[in-house]
Amino acid sequence: MQWFLDAFEPAFMQRALVGSLVAVVATSLVGTWVVLRGLAFLGDALAHGVIPGIALAVLWGFSPIVGALVAAAVMGGVVSLVSARTVVREDTGIGLLFVGMLSLGIVIVSKARSFSTEVTSLLFGDVLGVTRSDINVQLVAAAIVIAATVVLYRPLLALTFNPMKAQSLGLRPRATHLALMMLLAISIVASFQAVGTLLVFGLLVGPPATASLLVRRVPAMMIVSMLFGALAVVAGLAISFHAGTAGGATMAGLSVAQFFVVLLVTEVVRSLAPRRPAHPSSDGLAA
Repeated sequence: MQWFLDAFEPAFMQRALVGSLVAVVATSLVGTWVVLRGLAFLGDALAHGVIPGIALAVLWGFSPIVGALVAAAVMGGVVSLVSARTVVREDTGIGLLFVGMLSLGIVIVSKARSFSTEVTSLLFGDVLGVTRSDINVQLVAAAIVIAATVVLYRPLLALTFNPMKAQSLGLRPRATHLALMMLLAISIVASFQAVGTLLVFGLLVGPPATASLLVRRVPAMMIVSMLFGALAVVAGLAISFHAGTAGGATMAGLSVAQFFVVLLVTEVVRSLAPRRPAHPSSDGLAA
C-alpha cells in the first residue's frame, strides 16, 4: 500500500491520476460501442487522424484540443460521406483517410525547423504534464460523452445489434453512426493529453474488450470497462513512477495485457469446469 501512496504523493502525479481516470470514463463509454460494432480499425484511424490538427495547432500557436477536434470531425465526416456516396466500402475509405491524414501530419511536422518536443508529447502523451486546465477540458468532454450515451442509448443499441430494425423504427442509423464517430472524436481529444494520440487506442479498446469477456449486457460492459481502465491507470502510473517508464505507454500496455490475462483465466476456468452430462433419452429412462 505504501508503494502506491508514495507514487501519488507528488501533486503532478495526482493531476495525472485524475486526468487519466476522467479519460477512462470517456474512452470506456465510447469504446464499448466501438468493440461491439467491430470499429476498432476506425478508432485507430481516427486516433491517428487528429495528428494534422494537433501539428497545425502547435505550429500556429492555437489550442491543440481545437485542432484535434476539427481534424477528427473532418475525418469522421469524410468517412461517412465516402461510405454513403460511393461504392467504396467503409473500411477502404477509413484506410485511405488513415494513411492520408497521417501523411499530412508528418508533412506538416517536417516543414517545421525542428521536431518540437511539444508535438512529441502530444503524439506520445505527457501524462505527468497534465494541468488543471487540461482536467477541466476533459471533464467537459466526459460530461458530453455521458449525456450523449444516455440520450442516444436506444439508437446506438439498435444500430449495434440490428441496423435494419433501427431503420424500420425510424431511429436514423446513419445519423446515429455519425454521432458515434463524433463521440469517438471527443473521447480521443479528451484523452490525448494523458496518453497521446498514438496510445489512446489502448484505453479505447483494451478495457471494453476485456469487459466483453466477462459480461454481456451493454451497461455492465461499460461499468466493468471503467473498472479495468481505472486499474490500468492506477497500476500504470505507479509502475511508471517507480520504474521510470513512460506513463502513457505503461497504462496503455497494461490495458491491453489485461485482456490476455482475463482471456487466459477464462479459458482455463472453462476447461476445468465439469461438463454437464447429456440428458438421457426417454428409452434410457424406460430401461
